[in-house]
Order: sequence, then C-alpha cells, then structure tokens
Amino acid sequence: MLAALAEREFVRVTDLSDMFGISEVTVRHDLETLQDAGLLRRVHGGAVVAPPQPERPFEQSLGAQAEEKRRMGEAAAALVTSGETIILDVGSTTAAVARALVARSDLNDVICFTNGLKVALELEPAIPRFTVVLTGGTLRPLQHSLVDPLAGVILDDIHADTVFLGCNGIDVEAGVTNVNLPEAEIKRRMVRAARRRIVLATGDKLGVASLAPLCTIDDVTMLITDTSADPGLVTGLREADLQVLVV
Repeated sequence: MLAALAEREFVRVTDLSDMFGISEVTVRHDLETLQDAGLLRRVHGGAVVAPPQPERPFEQSLGAQAEEKRRMGEAAAALVTSGETIILDVGSTTAAVARALVARSDLNDVICFTNGLKVALELEPAIPRFTVVLTGGTLRPLQHSLVDPLAGVILDDIHADTVFLGCNGIDVEAGVTNVNLPEAEIKRRMVRAARRRIVLATGDKLGVASLAPLCTIDDVTMLITDTSADPGLVTGLREADLQVLVV
C-alpha cells in the first residue's frame, strides 16, 4: 500500500481493495494503522502521502532511543578490523558507532573519514590508533554536519572498505532515503566511495520513505536495526535479499 501511495500520492480504498483482493473494511483498517504510524494521512475515500516530518536537531536525536543506538553501535563496531578505512556518516546513531569503535582497544591503524563534527570528536580519544579525517565543506548547524560546496570532493577521491550510513527511512520499494537534500548528496557519495555499505536505522524508520533517495536496497550490504522493528517489515527486507541484523 505504501509503495502504491508513493507512486500515485493518492490512493482510493476501492482501488486498494481490487489491487490486493481484500475487503474495503480491511483496507480501511490497514490505512488507519499506517496513519497511526505516521506513514500516511487518511482522507475521504482513501489516503494521501503523510506531510514531511520536521528534521530533529542532533542533540534531540541523541537522547532518543539511546539504548537501542548503543546496541546498534556496538554491533556495527564489531564488524571493523584493524587496518580498515571506514566512512562514518553524520548522526546520533553513527556517533554511537564511533564511541563503540573507540572502546575497542584491539583496533589499530583504522582510518576514519566523516562529515560529522560530533562524530569526529567522539573518535578523537582513539588518536593515534585511529586517523580521523574530516571531509571539509560548509557547516550545517542542525546536525553539525559538513555539506557541499566542497564536502564531497574528498569522497570522490577515496576507496573505503566500509561506510556506516544513517538515514530517515528504509523501504523495499523506496530504498534508503533521507529527510534533507544537502546531506543526501553527501550520503550518496559515501555510498559510491565504499565497497561495503552498512545502513543503521532504528525500528521506526523501517517502511518509511523520506524526501531524498540515497540508494536502492540492492546497493546495501547490511541493515542493522533494533528489536522494536516490525517483524513483517524485517521479513520483507530479508525476502528482498538484504542481510538484516536485529540487535
């Protein structure tokens, strides 16, 4: 239903009933459930795309789902080996990855590229075991992130082993998406610059399609999410041949 809505921007109850071979009563119930999850808005006779959610400042995101992000960060950090070159995206979840990496005293000679000032500061205690490289660029205060002009130049000239990518939504049809355009462009360059692409998304971001597309599901090596994720959405992603780690 969400895929049909993303394509048409408005769907009728009758059309969905015919499309899926279910009763209109069932369709209305499903649409109400999706509305409660903030994924669409019910209107007379059907549903329309939900209004975009405002972007939360970094500090506000930092306090939300802190325990889930800690577990996800540790799971992500466990995938890194000494000598790797990694890219860490901006965000509170990738900041948790940075903290978990610093805590791994066994890691050495790791080169970390990031466009996040907060992420870089989290990594700083691991110097000189780690080399921390900021992309440069124009400072975006809301997320303390570096964006174009100039932020993408360095990413076009490197070949990293792994990128740890944050997002605002991941969906089988819509792929990986983000809420704002300036950071989306940098994230797309990060995807192109890394051999292994690992997306980190808390359970509330599964099945969500945000404004700016970053990449398709086929471009992602692994998704790390938490136990709040809808099991049906996790199954759908796995059936699309995406490796999903629930922690």
